Amino acid sequence: MSLDSKIPHGPLKDKWKNHKDHMNLVAPNNRDKIDIIIVGTGLAGGSAAATLAEQGYNVKAFCYQDSPRRAHSIAAQGGINAAKNYQGDGDSTYRLFYDTIKGGDYRAREANVYRLAEVSANIIDQCVAQGVPFGREYGGQLDNRSFGGVQVKRTFYAKGQTGQQLLLGAYSAMSRQIGKGRIKMYNRHEMMDLVIVDGKARGIIARNLVTGEIERHSAHAVVIATGGYGNVYFLSTNAMGSNVSAAWKIHKKGAYFANPCYVQIHPTCIPVHGTQQSKLTLMSESLRNSGRIWVPKKIEDSVAIREGKLRPENIKEEDRDYYLERRYPAFGNLVPRDVASRAGKERCDAGYGIENNDTKEGVYLDFSTEIMKKGKEAAIEKHIHNPTEQQLYDLGKKWIEEKYGNLFVMYEKITADDPYKTPMKIYPAVHYTMGGVWVDYNLQSTIPGCFVIGEANFSDHGANRLGASALMQGLADGYFVLPYTIADYLSADIRTGKIPTETSEFTIAEQEIKDKINFFLTNKGTHTVDHFHKRLGHIMWNKVGMGRTPEGLREAIKEIEEVRNDFWQNVKVPGDADNLNPELEKAFRVADFLELGQLMAIDALNRNESCGGHFREDHATPEGEAERDDVNYKYVAAWEYTNADINQEVMHKEELVYENIEVKARSYK
Repeated sequence: MSLDSKIPHGPLKDKWKNHKDHMNLVAPNNRDKIDIIIVGTGLAGGSAAATLAEQGYNVKAFCYQDSPRRAHSIAAQGGINAAKNYQGDGDSTYRLFYDTIKGGDYRAREANVYRLAEVSANIIDQCVAQGVPFGREYGGQLDNRSFGGVQVKRTFYAKGQTGQQLLLGAYSAMSRQIGKGRIKMYNRHEMMDLVIVDGKARGIIARNLVTGEIERHSAHAVVIATGGYGNVYFLSTNAMGSNVSAAWKIHKKGAYFANPCYVQIHPTCIPVHGTQQSKLTLMSESLRNSGRIWVPKKIEDSVAIREGKLRPENIKEEDRDYYLERRYPAFGNLVPRDVASRAGKERCDAGYGIENNDTKEGVYLDFSTEIMKKGKEAAIEKHIHNPTEQQLYDLGKKWIEEKYGNLFVMYEKITADDPYKTPMKIYPAVHYTMGGVWVDYNLQSTIPGCFVIGEANFSDHGANRLGASALMQGLADGYFVLPYTIADYLSADIRTGKIPTETSEFTIAEQEIKDKINFFLTNKGTHTVDHFHKRLGHIMWNKVGMGRTPEGLREAIKEIEEVRNDFWQNVKVPGDADNLNPELEKAFRVADFLELGQLMAIDALNRNESCGGHFREDHATPEGEAERDDVNYKYVAAWEYTNADINQEVMHKEELVYENIEVKARSYK
């Protein structure tokens, strides 16, 4: 089956404008007759909830945290992209579009990516109006920094806490609408299932995580904005509560799941330090603007560092291998994340890793060059003649503190190392998922009335996301795309009236959830939920991680199925159902991860090429770069759930057509 992406006709630069011009609308006086459920209140869901409520719709917003302010969007530290070209360095809407397509290894939908680039400038204006404190230059102009995969400065930032500040902007807009009664906020609630009536998404079953009460909520449309599925690996940069359950629930109700094998490995994570660790900490990609990545040139120096006999500061400049600058001179330390991650893994696999952990995996991110460079610039500005080394260091350190200070404080608190003096230790880790629920140009899934936005959908990043584009996509979807496209769908519902919850569809869905809760709490198992999650994560990282082989993927499919069967026989969930029970919450989420993990391995085995974050070791160039197969695999793989046997999922293809750019080998050299 070929999927209909509903891409508008006409020239690329006119598609979105013409599409908006011919959409059906819901008149302002009819909007209060329409109910919309939004699940997830991070940047995508929060901005959508605020905008739709501002327009006059009745919005019900659900988040499992105690406040939308705790959404994982706050962890996106480095910045947000927009093609405003304040720097005058050659940026444009087309350049942002091209960089995003190329960064995604030519596996993204052209029309969606161009629309994203087109509306990016509006996001900055919106957020400035909300009071987001973006960094500014001396003259008051908004400042920009570079991110991986580009040769311009287009990333707007608020020190090292951009995601948090943007989320506070969306939250303030939400709070205003909550105060007006247009948003009804359901904190500490988790979506347990989607309810479909007459073929349309008409509500959800939710669980009050504090009281345990199972609730029915109806609406004319349901929006899923619950983020990505990186926690399938157990260890990732995601918050511990991040999960796939809402997206997976709608998948099992008919929404296709696209490109699940596309997982981004971020190169600047603090390395794993032990077997009992439950989460990894990301150091912002923005640091690669000022830091240089290296390992020792001599393997004996790496061994000495690991054994504590040598400090990195004492290794001479000529004995350091700045391997990204060596391999990719045009982009250097700012190559895209997938490229930087594989290069770091290659050095560690060759024995040059510097971290004294079980796997010896780690490289350095060093700021000494930038500190002295900025110190010299500051000395000239201050008319300090013949400055001492200490003066240069102090001036350079002050500049770094102003740009990234909170990130350095965070690193020192975690590692007890002063990153101004001792280079940061970093290593790749699971960070973002480009796969997700398949949506058409209108952000609607294959279930009518069920829309999916932000990281939860697959639409804009292809096989690899460029840095600072997650915040851009989430806010573009929520502020500037969904409000138009959902209105087109809802225009047919102004006479429908309230959707009743006392129907067989809601009753059946609620009973299925209660039965599953009862199973978990009465099962006489012997192992915790985390026991199974860790087993799954070990399989995923080793066989569906940075390097994948056909043999390893086949083993993973079989092993995950074994873990899944063991889970349903031997999981033990303590506590009861009518109060706060985090173990019960985790049981539902890990049950979904076990199914998803198997599909990820199946998708990775099916895609006989390397592209972006999907690196098949049997499809690599002699230099170790990803080798695409554009003849056979230039498509989106969208999987349809058929039954409990994940091996029976059916793949549908959306062929990717590039009319405005040349598809060619991806090079950053």
